[in-house]
Amino acid sequence: MSETTAPATSATSAPSAAAVTTRGRLARIALRTVQVLLALFYGIASALPKLIAHPSAVESFDKMGWGGVGMYTIGALELAGAIALLVPVLQSVAAIALSALMVGAFVVQLTVFDGQYAATPLILIVPLVLIAWSRRGHNADLLRLLQRTGRRA
Repeated sequence: MSETTAPATSATSAPSAAAVTTRGRLARIALRTVQVLLALFYGIASALPKLIAHPSAVESFDKMGWGGVGMYTIGALELAGAIALLVPVLQSVAAIALSALMVGAFVVQLTVFDGQYAATPLILIVPLVLIAWSRRGHNADLLRLLQRTGRRA
């Protein structure tokens, strides 16, 4: 073989272990980055205005007929979900809970606000479902932790 030709590799050959490891590591970093960004969004951009009773949040919840109680409840749920997205054993459950909250937000956007921002909750559901699926292995860890805690009580 000359110096200018490389050894032939078949198109069906498996990727090297190093390539798989690198891709897996990059995927984990990307997923973690998405989790942090979503946690920041839910904690700061979504929950905070509700919890400090920003006039725009008050107006929206008054229009829905939910008032302050609904506003603070949704804000607290969003903040809890944001924090739980950063706790390894709670990540999948938090993503599922926030997805359910977004389904409710979608319905409210369609029925109360004439669909003005209905796409936003749907867009947010996509990465939440990805997180819930990718971190589903933590659900068994959470269940074991809860069972162990239940035996002590």
